[in-house]
Amino acid sequence: MAHDIWPLADLQVVTPRVVLRYVSDELGAQLATLAAKGIHDPATMPFSEPWTDVPSPLLERNSLQYYWRNRAETTVERWNLDLAVLVEESVVGMCSVHAEHFPQNRSLTTGSWLGLAHQGRGIGKELRQAALHLIFAGFDADLAVTRAWHDNTASLGVTRSLPYVEMGTTVENRRDRPDTMAGFAMTPGRWATIRRDDIRLVGIEPVREVLGTQR
Repeated sequence: MAHDIWPLADLQVVTPRVVLRYVSDELGAQLATLAAKGIHDPATMPFSEPWTDVPSPLLERNSLQYYWRNRAETTVERWNLDLAVLVEESVVGMCSVHAEHFPQNRSLTTGSWLGLAHQGRGIGKELRQAALHLIFAGFDADLAVTRAWHDNTASLGVTRSLPYVEMGTTVENRRDRPDTMAGFAMTPGRWATIRRDDIRLVGIEPVREVLGTQR
């Protein structure tokens, strides 16, 4: 990938435990393989879009196309920034940062998943703190939003361990049946109470230009 033309390729968020790295073709393939090994109990669905309900190798192909599409459709007005989560250079999951008309509303939404083998080790909270650092220190956002189904205890546990404010619930389709989605938001002031000095951003300035996050 021509990094001078596409500077997002160099973006990293580095903490003592994890690295968030912009999804390249190689990382996308590793994420696709990881997802096919399992992310959740098939009896439930933690995602708004039930993308894990398809068999292998269609799941892997769909995953690659999703990363390619997000890369191709990145504009200042709308973007999905896909970041692989690495622990000791091994891919363990993915974190996304989504924007709609960011220059106007300064709001970003996060989502994430971890492979089954990497859950229950505190990685979820660490990657969320890394994403929040990118959102507020890197992109100077006014609001960070996250959502989870009412029974997604792992995601809700991470969210409620951080100073988010509950925004209430909505009823949305989950595998074609109505269910309850909970929303949460964080402001720069609330994030400042947990801001860490051991998280660093790599390649952020040219990315800010591409995504239009400067004020």
